[in-house]
Amino acid sequence: MQFALLNEVNLHYQVIGSPASRPLLVFVNSLGTDFRIWRDVIVRLAGDYAILTYDMRGHGLSDVGRTPYSMALLADDLAALLGHIEARPAIICGVSVGGMVAQELYARRPDLVRALILCDTAAKMGDATSWNDRVAAIEADGIESIADAVIERWFSAAFRRLSPDFPGYRNMLIRQPMDGYIATCAALREADLSAQAPRIRVPTICIVGDQDGSAPPRLVADLAKAIPDSRFEVIRDCGHIPSIEQPERLVDIMRSFISLAGTEAISHVSH
Repeated sequence: MQFALLNEVNLHYQVIGSPASRPLLVFVNSLGTDFRIWRDVIVRLAGDYAILTYDMRGHGLSDVGRTPYSMALLADDLAALLGHIEARPAIICGVSVGGMVAQELYARRPDLVRALILCDTAAKMGDATSWNDRVAAIEADGIESIADAVIERWFSAAFRRLSPDFPGYRNMLIRQPMDGYIATCAALREADLSAQAPRIRVPTICIVGDQDGSAPPRLVADLAKAIPDSRFEVIRDCGHIPSIEQPERLVDIMRSFISLAGTEAISHVSH
């Protein structure tokens, strides 16, 4: 295991391959998960790319640190981690809140970003009432009290019914640090990156599962429309976390996008 003390927290991370010799792919997890959600994607990409994945503060094996969080703080953590490994500009792939961290990183440190892969995310997710209600429920009865409702939005009905792995992802959710989960909810409640999206000037693709209950396709399409010359892809038979439900399809999309980004020949979404 690898840890780095950055911004007053120990961040748990993993580097695979040499960022000095290969294009670097960075993976950023969603609320209530850790970097294990990228496993089936990483095994298909390792060797062709250098890979950095990490647990956001308040998740997995990373420290909780001071609370509440802001999107700026979460982006600064990633910037510090990229500096720690002496990375060149990277392709940042984030899902849900991880996609918002990727957007905020570009806004604050565009020198660190070569391209953006934004999965099942938006410029703004939810509203103050929904986040406050979620926090109140967790403070009263713990993360497990909201787990079934969250999982229903995360995964398609077929995955919940048929996948032998499904119970493990519920365990991942309910075992996250409660303080870190609540602090990240606060960051999501306060974050509105709408004004930043039109300023993105690196190759970008927005990807969404057609059965996503947390960031529905229309919401992700709106983000793609706001980002100049971005691409938009919908993954069929998939919920909120495509790296779990449809890793092969996600990897195919990523490889195609990265290949196009490398030649600066990104086709754009129809607005």
